[in-house]
Amino acid sequence: MNLRDLRYLVALADLRHFGRAADACHVSQPTLSTQIRKIEDELGVTLVERAPRNVLLTDVGLQVAQRARGILAEVEQIKTLARMTKDPEAGTLRLGIFPTLGPYLLPHVVSGIRARFPRLELLLIEEKTEILLQQLHDGRVDCALLALPLNQEDQLHTEFLFEEPFVLAVPRNHTLANKTPLRLRDISEERLLLLDDGHCLRDQALDVCHLAGASEKDGFRATSLETLRQMVAAGVGVTLLPALAVQAPVPRSPSLQLRQFADSQPSRQIAMVWRKSAANVAFLQRLAGLISALAEPALQLDLDIPNEAVQTVPTKRPRQRQTPPSHA
Repeated sequence: MNLRDLRYLVALADLRHFGRAADACHVSQPTLSTQIRKIEDELGVTLVERAPRNVLLTDVGLQVAQRARGILAEVEQIKTLARMTKDPEAGTLRLGIFPTLGPYLLPHVVSGIRARFPRLELLLIEEKTEILLQQLHDGRVDCALLALPLNQEDQLHTEFLFEEPFVLAVPRNHTLANKTPLRLRDISEERLLLLDDGHCLRDQALDVCHLAGASEKDGFRATSLETLRQMVAAGVGVTLLPALAVQAPVPRSPSLQLRQFADSQPSRQIAMVWRKSAANVAFLQRLAGLISALAEPALQLDLDIPNEAVQTVPTKRPRQRQTPPSHA
């Protein structure tokens, strides 16, 4: 058994198809199938249930594949250590980012990263948070930009980057479109449009709903922030949008009004996360500091209607979530 054979097994476990796994490994299907049988013969157990149209791993096959991922991840760490020793700012970095942040943050930071680290090849992987956490543990990404808090932090280092406020998006003719100042309790009777399950922004918005006494609009689940934006512009309802998603180069819709809360401002905390065992910790810390600095100007909201006594959101350190003021 060698590392190549382990890569074949992991590819088959991930793709559940001999043809696609062979393509991913750049070998023929018979070659991959032969090597999988070689591993089974060497171990004396069946790893794969072969069916005409799909592939299932046995219980022991799943366990072997998981351990193989760990071995391959450690090998990648050895290669990274050697590469970073030669030149810490060169090579390839696989950066994960979740869908409701990636399209809105990256335009503000990628050019600055390339200018600061011109020899760095940055590979971006966009996935939901739970998938990125698994890929971090498996060594398939080197670091990730994620929203706090995280469910799995035992083997991960979390470097706080910035706090991103939420703004309320309402149709132009909505009763809250011109209310000044806008307070969190003003949305207590609203039913918000939210994203589908699996998006961390959905959980964050539900937390805000709980604080404000608001609720979710029944029968509606969006798959992207752009869907939410279009539905609000069409007058279907109201929603919460993160600050970066309403800043240039994202175009403003004339049918949609954006409002900032004047009191207990809802927000989400963004961090850069990597394995504590990473070989390039010093470089990752420099990169995190750069991303934080590049993002800061884009977090300064400039909305159409000024709010009175709007709090300035800190971008250099995490803060505790504030509770809404009493309705009394």
